[in-house]
Amino acid sequence: MLNSQDRQRLETERNLWLATVRPNGSPHLVPIWFVWHSDRAYLCTAGDSVKARNIAHNPKIAFALENGDDPVLVEGVAKILDNVPAEIVAAFEKKFEWNIQTDGKHNTVIELTPTRVVL
Repeated sequence: MLNSQDRQRLETERNLWLATVRPNGSPHLVPIWFVWHSDRAYLCTAGDSVKARNIAHNPKIAFALENGDDPVLVEGVAKILDNVPAEIVAAFEKKFEWNIQTDGKHNTVIELTPTRVVL
């Protein structure tokens, strides 16, 4: 599905552009920090954010890395996690020096599972 160069970029790049679907069917597009672990992307956001509300309503998503000259575009499904694995907490700490467990505002972790690589 992903080649080794795309995997390496997903492991090291800081931001992705996340597209979710509003209840009225219109798109919502936003940049956000992420970590890549075991062929999935993980986001940490406010539970009442537009993206979290959209995902709770419709789990279909798409995301892309920032560099439009060398695109990585993925379609998939999102899931709001009730329990965050320790390795995901550690990945955010390592990549961003950010302890997501002590951040009172960004209290929701979302797992993005790719179903199709578009580009």
